Amino acid sequence: MAHSDSTLSPQLDQARQTMADVFGYRDFRPGQAEIIDSVLKGHNVLAVMPTGRGKSMCFQLPALLRGGLTVVISPLIALMRDQVSALQAVGVNAAALTSTDEAQDREAAWRALDDGSLRLLYMAPERMAVPGLAERLGRAGLSMIAVDEAHCVSQWGHDFRPDYLRISEFAQAAGRPQIAAFTATADAAARRDIAGRLFEQAPDEFVSGFDRPNLHLAVGARRSGAAQIIDFVKARPDRAGIIYCSSRKACDDIAAKLQAENVYALSYHAGLDAQTRSFRQDEFVKGDGVVMCATIAFGMGVDKPDVRYVLHAALPSSMEAYYQEIGRAGRDGDPADTLMLWSLSDAALRRRQINDGDSDEERKRMELRRLSALIAYCEAPQCRRQTLLGYFGDEIEPCGHCDLCDDPPKLIDGQVLAQKAMSAIARTGQRFGLEHLISVLRGLKTDKVMARGHDALPTFGVGEDLSKDQWMSVFRQLFASGAIDQPIDGHGEWIITPKGKEILFGKLPIKLRPPEEQRGVRSARARPSDAADQLLSETDRALYTALRKKRLELAKESGKPAYTIFADRTLIEMAASKPRSQEDLSRIFGVGARKLERYGAEFLAVIESEI
Repeated sequence: MAHSDSTLSPQLDQARQTMADVFGYRDFRPGQAEIIDSVLKGHNVLAVMPTGRGKSMCFQLPALLRGGLTVVISPLIALMRDQVSALQAVGVNAAALTSTDEAQDREAAWRALDDGSLRLLYMAPERMAVPGLAERLGRAGLSMIAVDEAHCVSQWGHDFRPDYLRISEFAQAAGRPQIAAFTATADAAARRDIAGRLFEQAPDEFVSGFDRPNLHLAVGARRSGAAQIIDFVKARPDRAGIIYCSSRKACDDIAAKLQAENVYALSYHAGLDAQTRSFRQDEFVKGDGVVMCATIAFGMGVDKPDVRYVLHAALPSSMEAYYQEIGRAGRDGDPADTLMLWSLSDAALRRRQINDGDSDEERKRMELRRLSALIAYCEAPQCRRQTLLGYFGDEIEPCGHCDLCDDPPKLIDGQVLAQKAMSAIARTGQRFGLEHLISVLRGLKTDKVMARGHDALPTFGVGEDLSKDQWMSVFRQLFASGAIDQPIDGHGEWIITPKGKEILFGKLPIKLRPPEEQRGVRSARARPSDAADQLLSETDRALYTALRKKRLELAKESGKPAYTIFADRTLIEMAASKPRSQEDLSRIFGVGARKLERYGAEFLAVIESEI
C-alpha cells in the first residue's frame, strides 16, 4: 500500500460529520477512513473491499465534500439505478445515463450537468465510446472517475469486459481527473493488471481483506434438489433471498414449487421479455420477503442490502463467481445465510463447458485450476471460511461460523474406502460413470452390470455396507483430493490419477470425512435467520413488524425500494430503543437530516401506537 504521508487528513472529521448529517451513519466501516482520506487528498486509488463494507461511500462522500462532478463507471444498470435512487432519497443530486433511462430523466441529467448542480453521474462503460462525451464532462468540471467492479478491466479476471479498456483513454480525453477504482475480488496478479491498465503511475492501494463475517457458509450434496431448497426457504419465512439456478427451466420449476408452498417466489432469466424481467426485478428490490430464482444474469447490479440468504442450486462457475454471488447476501452487515448444493455432474458439465469454449489453452488451464479450487472448497475437511479466504490469500483462524465449524467432521483413515472405490474404477476398465461404479460396489445386479459380467469382479459387492449417497460422498472427496478425475474429452467416465495410484497401492495415506447423508444442510437450517430474531424480544419483534409494514407502505407510495426509506438495521434499532422524539430518532443509525424530516413523524407514530 503506497501513501505520500502516514497521517490521516483533518478533512476526515468533516467527512464523518457530513456522513452523519446526510446518510445517518455515525462512523466509518473498517477500511473506509483510510480510503476516503486518500481520495480527499487527490490521490489515485485502487481498493479491494468485501461486498458490504461500503465501497460506494468511499467515492460518494468525497464527491459531496469537494464539489465538482464525479463520474461512476459501472456495468450494472440495476445497481446504478438503485444507488441514484438512494442518493436522491437523502437529497444528493445524482443521475444515471443508461440504455433504460426515460427521456425526461436524461434531459434532467444534462440540465443538472450544464448548470453545475450535478454531483454524481453514473454511466455504463459503453457510454465512453460516445464521441465528444469525455470532453463535455471535462468542461463540466469532472474531478474524479470512480470505477466500480474494477476487476472487469483485467483480461485475467473472471468477468472481463472489453469496454473497460477504454477508461484510461477516456480519462485522458476528459482532462486526466483523479481515478478511484474499487472491486471485491482481485488477487495480487489481478491488482497488478488493473493498476497497469487504469493508472499512469502506481495508485494508493488498499486491500482490506475478503472476509464477510456476517455470512454463514454451508455446502451440501444435492440429492432431492427442490425439496432441499423448499426446506431451506421455509425455515426463513418472509425473508428476501436469491436462489441461483443452472438453467432457465430450473428457475421456472423451482419458483413454481416454492409458489405452491405459499412462498412469494419469482423466476428471472434471459428467456423472459425485458418488461417481465424489469417488473420482477422491481418486485424483488422494492418489496419485502421476495425470493428470486435466477440465473447469474440476476443480482450483479442489485443494491438491495437486506437479502438474507443466497442459495446455489448448482455449482457456480468459479471461486471468484461464488464469492461475488454470496456477497449479495447481508450487504447491510446483519447475519445472512449461504448454502451451495452441488453434485459431481455439475463439475463434469463445467469441465465440458471450459473444454468446448473458444478460449486459448492458457485460459482453459486457468479455468480448470479455478474449478479444482472450487471442488476442493466444496469437500473441505476443515473450516469453510479458512478454505475460501485462503484462495484469495487471507489467513484466518477457524471462524466458528460455517457448517464445518458448527459440526466439525472427525476425519478417518480413508485408505480402505479409497481403495475399494478406485478398484471399481480400475477393474471396470476406467470406462464408466458413478451410477455403474456404485452399483458394482454395492453388489446390485443391474442390467448393465450383468451384461458386462461385472458381477464376477472381485470388487462386486465389497461396498454393500454403504448407501448410494455415502459412496457419492466418497467419490466427491476423492475427486476433490485429486485421486480421481474425468478426461476433459471423455464421456463421463472416471479415471485414476497418478496420486490415486499411490493411494490405491498403499504408498500414500488419505484422510476422509465419514461418508454422511445430509451434511451441510442441517446447520444452515438450525440457526436464527437474521438480526431481528437474534436481537429483539418477542414484543420488540411485533413493533419491528409494524415498522416494516409502515416502511413498505411508504415505499409503495413513492415507488422506491423499501430499503431506501430505512434499512432493516435502522428499524431493528428503533424497535429496540423505542425513540419517543425527533431528537431521540436522530440518534438512530441511518436517520439523517433529510429522512428525519420526511419520515420521522410517521415512524414515531407507529412506535407510539405499539407501546
